[in-house]
Amino acid sequence: MDISTEHRSAATAQATQIYRRSMLPLVLIVSLFFLWGVANNLNDVLIAQFKKAFVLNDFRAGLVQSAFYLGYFLVAMPAGMYMRRFGYKSAVVFGLALYGIGALLFWPAAEFRTYGFFLFALFVIASGLAFLETSANPFVTLLGPRESAAQRLNLAQAFNPLGSITGILIGQHFIFSGVERSSDELAAMSAASRAAYLAQETAAVQLPYLVIGLVVLGWGLLILLTRFPAVHAVGEEPAAGEGVLRTLLRDRRFTWAMLAQFFYVGAQVGVWSYLIRYVQASVPGTPAKTAANFLTASLVCFMAGRFAGGALMKYLAPRRLLALFAAINIALTVFALLAPGYAGACALVTCSFFMSVMYPTIFALGVEGRGDDERKLGSALLVMTIIGGAVLTAAMGAVSDAGGIARAMAVPAVSFAVVLLFARRQQPGA
Repeated sequence: MDISTEHRSAATAQATQIYRRSMLPLVLIVSLFFLWGVANNLNDVLIAQFKKAFVLNDFRAGLVQSAFYLGYFLVAMPAGMYMRRFGYKSAVVFGLALYGIGALLFWPAAEFRTYGFFLFALFVIASGLAFLETSANPFVTLLGPRESAAQRLNLAQAFNPLGSITGILIGQHFIFSGVERSSDELAAMSAASRAAYLAQETAAVQLPYLVIGLVVLGWGLLILLTRFPAVHAVGEEPAAGEGVLRTLLRDRRFTWAMLAQFFYVGAQVGVWSYLIRYVQASVPGTPAKTAANFLTASLVCFMAGRFAGGALMKYLAPRRLLALFAAINIALTVFALLAPGYAGACALVTCSFFMSVMYPTIFALGVEGRGDDERKLGSALLVMTIIGGAVLTAAMGAVSDAGGIARAMAVPAVSFAVVLLFARRQQPGA
């Protein structure tokens, strides 16, 4: 056996030991995708609950999402800087601490019955999630072989829609009381009865968020006490702090990843946000409770797509699968635009299956092959693009007001076209 063969064998054995030591940390990190899925989709429940508990109009109720997205946008870059200074594990623990504290703040917010206090608590939760997404996504790509990074991240992200479904079920069974009072009924109630009803509806969020907060803080403690392997981008020297951001923003491959992620998140949030309205407008007479089943079906399809996509990546390069799924979703959203009705609604539900691989694949391709500093700051920039969910959802609302909800599906159709262009640019020689 020559010296080079011995070196390769030793390197292979060392890599195998590192990957085995990574299994427990990988399981703990993958669980985070479930936890932030719970928080994200509980917001849909909170919008309806706060509208009832605080007697809000649609604009003020929608501030739930505004506070949430603002937390992501403003904190993602500080999270990336924190991660550069203290590492992936520390960023994860700090993010879980913020998430847990934000959830616990729901208790005093309900006691004071202050809507602004709830919005602040949501901002704190979203700040924690910004830390988690900024750190957990690239962390998963490093906890294993580089060649399977995109596949591994897709499988990790498959637990996110499971958390989303759990969040909806928590809201349905532990927050929603089933008691609805019209404005006329509220006006007819005595002041004492009305105050008691609104206080009861506000207090409904206390116990669920107390449990969530304690679970999240406990999970953070578990991660803190678990030994993680040292991970870094192999073969790269740490870059000086100055210039890393400039390098990333001058890299056309990375800026295309940011653009694609912005449009993808906008398409996902927009389709899900307006799916119930699309069903009710396209199939007259459909009650909201029945239309909500289409959203649940979408989340199931999304979860199935994550697992299926991870399996398909064994045989098809991630960039090629991304291009194929984006092309299919262009067709599905155009069909929903041109053929509103039950078939169009089913097309939008199916769209969720093919959206499934987009976020993690764009993310993995965006940070692929980068040094440790570029990976960390790049992750922060990619998380900041989540603001696309707020921008493009508002754009869909404007199109809907002007020409109907079906025509609003032009916005996600264009968004998926941007994702397709990004995927094609990742092809060798592009």
